[in-house]
Amino acid sequence: MLLVLENEVDPDSRYFVPEIVRYLSEYEVYTYADEGGQPSLAGVDGVVISGSTAGVYDREDYPWMAEQADLVRELVEREIPTLGICFGHQIVNHALGGRVEHRGPTHRLVRADLADDPVFEGVGDVIPMAHGDHVVERGDGMERIGSADYYPNLATRHRDAPVWTVQYHPEFTDRLLGRVREDFGWTETDLSFSDVRAEATLRNFERLAGA
Repeated sequence: MLLVLENEVDPDSRYFVPEIVRYLSEYEVYTYADEGGQPSLAGVDGVVISGSTAGVYDREDYPWMAEQADLVRELVEREIPTLGICFGHQIVNHALGGRVEHRGPTHRLVRADLADDPVFEGVGDVIPMAHGDHVVERGDGMERIGSADYYPNLATRHRDAPVWTVQYHPEFTDRLLGRVREDFGWTETDLSFSDVRAEATLRNFERLAGA
């Protein structure tokens, strides 16, 4: 069973996690942004840390972020498979001593350079981005496994623990394009959602966590 952490602070924007779980076979959702505290890890095969319109630097407004950073360090120490997505990518690296900065919005498809890693099997190089913050310094033990021309640390993996993080949204298919365009704006490029297979990231992670 995968534990999916809902981190979105705006209830009206909580449409990414419902897309994440479409690609998982067995899961539970814990709404960190409402409940705080620490979810039980009993019976959990892996953890998916979702995105958020908040930033890791908003900890004074959202005290649960400190609790989630503690959880990240526990996940690494216990070597529990973890996948951080967008904000999840940022808080994992932040919790391990990295640095995150706001660099301005990017809402478009980009071409990425992804490493030969099992979490990227079948993903391809066209991925959907919807973010404003960047991991500018990776956390301790986190190695680069993905980059783009504007973002060197687009994806990371822990060198010892089964922990992966990606800035892109693997759950973001053209099903969400209208909503994202309405809420955040969207920049058209010569890339197409017909070439996006990023959702394979979620299926790969579930397989890796189960193994």
